[in-house]
Amino acid sequence: MKRDSGARWFAAAGMLLAVSLLLPWWEITMHAPQYPEGLHVTTWFFTVTGDVHEVDGLNHYIGFMPLAKVAMLERQAAFVVGPLFTILLLLAVPLRTRWSALLALPAATLPAVFFVDLAVWLQYAGHHLDPHAALSSSVAPWTPNIFGSGGVGQFHTDSAFGIGFYLASLASIAAIMAIANRVKNMDAA
Repeated sequence: MKRDSGARWFAAAGMLLAVSLLLPWWEITMHAPQYPEGLHVTTWFFTVTGDVHEVDGLNHYIGFMPLAKVAMLERQAAFVVGPLFTILLLLAVPLRTRWSALLALPAATLPAVFFVDLAVWLQYAGHHLDPHAALSSSVAPWTPNIFGSGGVGQFHTDSAFGIGFYLASLASIAAIMAIANRVKNMDAA
């Protein structure tokens, strides 16, 4: 029987995904005259950290929802989804069936799902401002940038994906390679 190189790809994907869960996935920095050092918010796979309290205080004036209310279901599910997808990848390592490739599909799609979910939440939050907020009439609905420079009011923003997202993307590629190798080897057997 041919050596199954898919096993190495599954293992690499599992390790990359496991490490990615411990690192930042998305970050935004907001600069304004009164915040020359900027306010920083970091989205990890399981939580949001940084100047959350200060940003929420400022967002309150324009009616932007508190960050704790953004993607609540996703953040709760993350505690199950992240480890589960990692375990599924590692369970696929010793299996030598075509169907073991199905174990990698969730991890293979995770970065794309994160990207789409983040984009949807940024659009939703920026277009559902509280009309009763003190400065609601001074800011038109907008979508915060998912990547690159942007801004609202007097704030200039810079956002970027973090190393965790990029490692998860590499895990996704490795999972796809594992699936392709596993299916190819099973067809040749």
